[in-house]
Amino acid sequence: MTPGKVLRIRGNDYRGLVLPEFGAWTPSLRVSVVVPAYGSQDKLDLALAGLAGQTYPAALTEVVVVDNGSEPPLRLPALRPENTRLVVCPTPGRAHARNAGLREAGGDVIHWLDSDVVLDRHSVEAHMRWHHAAPYLSVTGYIRFSPAPRPTPEEVAEAADLAALFEPAEPHAWLVDLIESTGGLTDRPGRAFSLHVGGATSVAAALLDRAGPMDTDLILGQDTEMGYRLAQAGAVFVPEPRARAFHLGPTMRMRDKAPIDRVSHAFVADRIPTYRWLRSHPARQWKVPYVEVVVEPPGTGEAGLSYDDVRATVDAVLAGTVPDVAVTIEGPWDRVRDEGRAPLTNPDLDLVLIRGHYAHEPRVRTAPASWGAVPYRLRLPAGWVPQEDALAGLIDLAEEGEYGLVAVLLAEDGGTPRAPGGGIVAARLERTAAFARAEIVRAEGEDLDDAVEDVFGTLWTDGETCGFTSEARPPTGRRSAYRARAEAEKQARQAERLRAKVAEWREEAGRWRKSAVELRREVGSLRKELAASRKVVQYSLLTSVKRAIRRR
Repeated sequence: MTPGKVLRIRGNDYRGLVLPEFGAWTPSLRVSVVVPAYGSQDKLDLALAGLAGQTYPAALTEVVVVDNGSEPPLRLPALRPENTRLVVCPTPGRAHARNAGLREAGGDVIHWLDSDVVLDRHSVEAHMRWHHAAPYLSVTGYIRFSPAPRPTPEEVAEAADLAALFEPAEPHAWLVDLIESTGGLTDRPGRAFSLHVGGATSVAAALLDRAGPMDTDLILGQDTEMGYRLAQAGAVFVPEPRARAFHLGPTMRMRDKAPIDRVSHAFVADRIPTYRWLRSHPARQWKVPYVEVVVEPPGTGEAGLSYDDVRATVDAVLAGTVPDVAVTIEGPWDRVRDEGRAPLTNPDLDLVLIRGHYAHEPRVRTAPASWGAVPYRLRLPAGWVPQEDALAGLIDLAEEGEYGLVAVLLAEDGGTPRAPGGGIVAARLERTAAFARAEIVRAEGEDLDDAVEDVFGTLWTDGETCGFTSEARPPTGRRSAYRARAEAEKQARQAERLRAKVAEWREEAGRWRKSAVELRREVGSLRKELAASRKVVQYSLLTSVKRAIRRR
């Protein structure tokens, strides 16, 4: 990569990055390995022994062990990386411990590592080769789960290949299936963030600064939620099979998947809008909405926000077939003052009316505020009215083409009262992840939209085709299209359950058929034995008769 120029990855297709050969390059980035730990001193000793034998330069590596309230307190063993320190986080919870370690870390890359995971000696180098190729990556190693007797720390530090020490070991089946079914996460970039698992994942520190720390309000699912926010911050997710790691025993999820999913889904549904199957309710609101609609002043002239125009736009948005929506109305709200004595002469009367009209609508905000990591943002000039399915249609276009921007031409040359400043008027559906990535890679002076075109792509369409008009229409309150989609999704889930049940019945029937075959074989064998026994009895009787005749 040319110094000063950031390589541009389209979608999640990282395959164009060129990596150096192991041991044949000179790294420069610092890595902070953050190890949250609670109890189990012997496992921590093995994890630190694995880190002590890494091929990545020790001078560029620091290890931050976070004791999350262990009793007795954890200690640092003699066999450990030279730049290792121990900090204490008394607040219980893995997310709190990780955040404490993150505050202590000074590396260019943060490498999460669970205290019961032992890294192969080339693992950190395998991660860091990617981070030297691009500054916005999240890299995950391949973890195997070993029930085998544990080696000593000395054996771990001296081993050229850990596989012999930890075999037999089971692969992380769910992760492997995800990677293989998506072409290494390049075919379905919308699912790529699921790769972020805290056991052995490294992330560019600058990305973590943009995404924010771990969510300490979550009980479970913190890794996936963090992965989602990293995606919205512009991350590319890379699986690295040569970064091998061995988990000491099965994980909690492997032991109790169903109850863990139940707890995790109850919380992540509020925070990960792209998990649409967790948001089946047709009307309720969520912490992070699926789409934020930003209502902007029309045109580029002197005209400000009109109460009637804003109401026409906002009410149409709220009545559309995408209920998982939030609205931000842009305007000079800091200057607005109520006029108690002569309200009709207030120059900001329309702004006062807008703010008052939506003061108690929780889906609409006028004061600057963040709705969180919203995956889509529609910028819509006030006065333009989307039909019921217009927003859903735009999202479908963006999803099908994996576009970073879908621009909708509404008017040209100031041809309508909605474009008082002249020129082109357009609505813009922006993919948050695409614009975040574009901010990272764009050159000085480059238009942001041009960078978006490079990293995700852009589509232009027209307002009439997409269902936008400048004529206000009263909301109908119908959600027929949404209900139809919800019903279709419900039927699809039911069909999937039925297919699984049929497969289960077929498997059971196969077992019965196999049992029947074995039973027939046993009956046949018994018949043969019985026939043989009859022959023996008949021969014995015949012999006895013959002897009796001779005696006479």
